[in-house]
Amino acid sequence: MKENILIPKPNSTFLHIQCSKCEEKNIVYSHTTSNIYCKSCNELLAERSGGRAKIHGNLLNPLD
Repeated sequence: MKENILIPKPNSTFLHIQCSKCEEKNIVYSHTTSNIYCKSCNELLAERSGGRAKIHGNLLNPLD
């Protein structure tokens, strides 16, 4: 009976993003509540939007 209980998977993940300007790699939360900037060139990587963030860098892969 317990084998049939489904565990819900969250909609949010951590994302591995590469800056499009300086190509530095950063890890960002997919539903971030603040704007995320690159640490080296101060370029906008992820913009808050009230739900899923708008990604301005290159998305490499989601982290599990």
